[in-house]
Amino acid sequence: MKSIPAKYNSAHHGFAVFTACATLVVITAGALVTSNEAGLSVPDWPTSFGYLVKVPHFVGGIRYEWSHRMLAGTLVTLTLAIAGWTLLLERRKWLRWLAIAAFCTVILQAILGGLTVLLLQPAWVSTAHATVAQTFFCIAVCIAIFTGRKFIEEQPRVEFDNRRPSLVALSLFSIFVLYVQLILGGMFRHRGMSWWPHVLNAILVTFILVWTAIRALSVYSHITAVRRPAILMVSLLIAQLCLGFAAFVTRVAWGQNAAQPELPMVSATVAHVAVGALLLATTVVLAIQVWRHVPVAFEERAPQAERDASVA
Repeated sequence: MKSIPAKYNSAHHGFAVFTACATLVVITAGALVTSNEAGLSVPDWPTSFGYLVKVPHFVGGIRYEWSHRMLAGTLVTLTLAIAGWTLLLERRKWLRWLAIAAFCTVILQAILGGLTVLLLQPAWVSTAHATVAQTFFCIAVCIAIFTGRKFIEEQPRVEFDNRRPSLVALSLFSIFVLYVQLILGGMFRHRGMSWWPHVLNAILVTFILVWTAIRALSVYSHITAVRRPAILMVSLLIAQLCLGFAAFVTRVAWGQNAAQPELPMVSATVAHVAVGALLLATTVVLAIQVWRHVPVAFEERAPQAERDASVA
């Protein structure tokens, strides 16, 4: 059966972009909660001081925790809307499943946020909460990419990759090491692990991402869909390393004995989390574009092998 081609819908795409941007705002708000040690400022869940919607007095960390909850609740509504819209409009079955996955992920994120409060912030739950949040951000960015005009209407320029490891493999490995870094960073930030595994893995992350970017830019810079995310990935990596150093210095070296979180530590840590989310999402976008434009060469060799066999 011949598949029905997808059609670009500007309103659907715009709402998908808005949902992705809203997700980054929620992640930043969550980083503010953690950096200001305000995670238990509202001690109950799913209510807040016994109410679902009543605004409490913004005293101390309550302003961060309650605001984060309200933003997260709004994001659940946005995700339900984009998921429902995609199911009604979209002809690509795999994208409909991705929309369902987005809604399931944001619900899981909400549950983990509640468990963080109810279980008094165990490090593994708080880390899972942060990891799922960035996973959802990546899914939201992917939906925005897949609903864009270029992805739907433009014919991709394809060049087969016969190098080993392939650029596809390098981009996927980049995502893997970033996830490891996300988990290690979460465990350190929530006092479940020392700082040194996070710092050591940062060296590996830098090496893998630079290797991936050099391969992409030196061989496939003429493919715009590959060049742009590769450049952005390197730029965000540099910013992330600088912010990571600033966060480490202000938290470990200067702020270890501080009575409460100080502004330099909070600012550096929140920026570090936000840029980290953008870096992970950009690497996912790069992997998608590489998969689309630079497939591995064995896909090309199979027909050639069949022709050779028929001649023999």
